[in-house]
Amino acid sequence: MKKESLDTAKKCLKFTDAGVSCFHVVENVEKRLKEDGFLQLKENRQWELKAGKSYYVKRNGSSLVAFRLPKGEAKGFHIAASHSDSPAFKLKANAETGVEKHYVKLNVEPYGGMIYATWLDRCLSVAGRVVYRRDDKLKSRTVNIDEDLMVIPNLAIHMDREMNKTLSYNPQVDLQPLLGAWAEEETENENGILPEKIAESAGIPKEDILGSDLFLYVRDKGRLAGARKELMIAPRLDDLVCVFASMEAIAATEPKDMISVCAVFDNEEVGSQTKQGAASTFLDNVLTRIGESMGKSGGAYLQLLAGSFMISADNAHGVHPNHPEKADSTCRPYLNEGIVIKYHGGQKYTTDAYSEAVMKELCRKAEVPCQVYCNRSDIPGGSTLGNISAGQVSIPAVDIGIAQLAMHSAVETAGSADVEYLVRVLSRFYRE
Repeated sequence: MKKESLDTAKKCLKFTDAGVSCFHVVENVEKRLKEDGFLQLKENRQWELKAGKSYYVKRNGSSLVAFRLPKGEAKGFHIAASHSDSPAFKLKANAETGVEKHYVKLNVEPYGGMIYATWLDRCLSVAGRVVYRRDDKLKSRTVNIDEDLMVIPNLAIHMDREMNKTLSYNPQVDLQPLLGAWAEEETENENGILPEKIAESAGIPKEDILGSDLFLYVRDKGRLAGARKELMIAPRLDDLVCVFASMEAIAATEPKDMISVCAVFDNEEVGSQTKQGAASTFLDNVLTRIGESMGKSGGAYLQLLAGSFMISADNAHGVHPNHPEKADSTCRPYLNEGIVIKYHGGQKYTTDAYSEAVMKELCRKAEVPCQVYCNRSDIPGGSTLGNISAGQVSIPAVDIGIAQLAMHSAVETAGSADVEYLVRVLSRFYRE
């Protein structure tokens, strides 16, 4: 494994470790962009954009669109899209409950298509955001209780001898995390310990917190593994690898005559149908305002769009070593063998002949290998950002990612070399 690839993989793992919620992901992207001179814009303020400058705008604290303007006349937009969210358990309101006055557990619900079993018997904690009152105004702050706080305990095999044959989980019964084990009368709701810990972690008086979006996350740190360190094993590789690569590429690359855009959306794992999702007006609003700042509206703006291209970056299923039969017979991507171009006859993926050709040319110019992915015809796949965002911004687009194993597990596996490949090809895209 090349040192450059390992260095990039290690940097990526630091990013995934820090991205304990969608709000933390966007916060960390923001920090990286500010270091490279990107200026923040607000949706409720007037924008005064200058050629050759770089900007970003957030929505909901969980989605972000960054862009770099060329020094000369722009011919269109080069957009890379990824998503900040990952499958997890979300805390319900009044989450803390007592069990027989000896245990304290939390009431949670699944967010996204999770592999339930992978969350059991792991150290877990809580992260997200709180909304609070300060000087008669509402403000938001990320929060992360940085300690081994809870566990979802399995039932012992002695109590279910058939579990290895018939295992299934009821989220309301089997998947509620254990917060503590002590004899206590007042263990429920706002009188419990968790609100105190959240307030302490946020540095805000408990009585000032008026709302929250909080998720469980696994405490496992990302690692390089394998005989040659060729494996990345970490939580949230889907889709923080692609967020990381697009962030690194746009921060380090000056555009020639295209407007570079890095779009990070929230709620992809639950369908994108939110104000901060790929199906929202967020990207369209930003692109429209960029066009207006350049004096291009109406037909002139549509001309800009017509000369644009989008890369929808979300990871792909690699051939599984124990279940190679689950992969398509001819489209079989593997870890560490390059960018995966994704196809679907029913347009679950947005790739067509033109966008396929554009992507293959980008890989050739970047000297990056590429491979292809299709679902088995008898196994349906999920939709991605490309076809969803096309409903708002209709431009040629391709769906890509890197190959990974155990997608939507609490801890996933990818190839150490592939992150560097992705950064290189996106950097080439932004330079075009």
